[in-house]
Amino acid sequence: MSDLAVTSGRVARRGRLGTEYVPAAEVPDARRALQLGLAGVWLLDALLQYQQVMFTRAFGQMLAATAPGNPGVIARPITWDATLIEHHAAALNAAFATVQLLLGLGIALRPLTRFALAASVAWSLGVWWLGEGLGGVLNGTANPVSGAPGAVTLYALLAVLLWPADRAGSAGDAEAAPFTAARAVGVRTARALWLVLWLSLAWFALQPANRAPLALHDLIARLADGEPGWLAGIENGAAAAVGSHGLAVSIVLAAACVLVAAGVWLPRPVAKATLVLALVVAGLIWVVGEAFGMILAGGATDPNSGPLLALLALAYWPAKQRQARGERASSC
Repeated sequence: MSDLAVTSGRVARRGRLGTEYVPAAEVPDARRALQLGLAGVWLLDALLQYQQVMFTRAFGQMLAATAPGNPGVIARPITWDATLIEHHAAALNAAFATVQLLLGLGIALRPLTRFALAASVAWSLGVWWLGEGLGGVLNGTANPVSGAPGAVTLYALLAVLLWPADRAGSAGDAEAAPFTAARAVGVRTARALWLVLWLSLAWFALQPANRAPLALHDLIARLADGEPGWLAGIENGAAAAVGSHGLAVSIVLAAACVLVAAGVWLPRPVAKATLVLALVVAGLIWVVGEAFGMILAGGATDPNSGPLLALLALAYWPAKQRQARGERASSC
């Protein structure tokens, strides 16, 4: 008769003689699961980049539209890049899509994870400038509801926080990290990055162009064009609900972002509540403010910021408390 032995998170089958072990596949830890989630988003980006419309001049024109309003030193390279892509759309878009495909596969494959994460940071920063016009941060159009400060910046942030190493280089320190995002950069740095991100979202929400009475209504209503009927109904309903109350909605959104920003410093139960709030905000932004990144309408290059904000919130979810005291006592 055979039985099962469970040790160190692995399952092994014990043979009749008690000497044969066949290790089963290990369940990935939280950081590895989040890395795979990030890889999945990169693969989705690649799939979207392979859309037929991206191999036309329309892709370059889309990029050129991010230049107006930016300082000349920022706008001129965007315009040059967009013009180059318009003239060589097929070849360059194929290259861009393939890079994103390789980044996703690289993050998913353990031997290549470090290289792919590092490359994704460089690629993300380049796309943020030449593909997103720095997310509208410098031209006054940045709006957290539509993806500010630029969805691609969140790819880079996740790559840093999910780096496959522990700050002190020991398993014990990894277990002591209060949340996954603290393992690679330390608790203080991770909390500071979270604070900067969510306070910036609050700041952008209160900018004059975003808090105008009809600003949010118009932004949401425009998303209905080209979407399936059920999603267009959601967008039109949300736009009607917001109506001319743009200022009030912006204040509520900013307050929620401030609360989320402070949450990682609060006691564990309260921190969990604020992270749930972060997930709710991310979900509302993705559905109402981004129409699922406009993937269903065609022509989207990425799913926008909603899923990435959710991944970040999960990276800050409090780690399970281990009964280290009991283990030490039993070993004495």
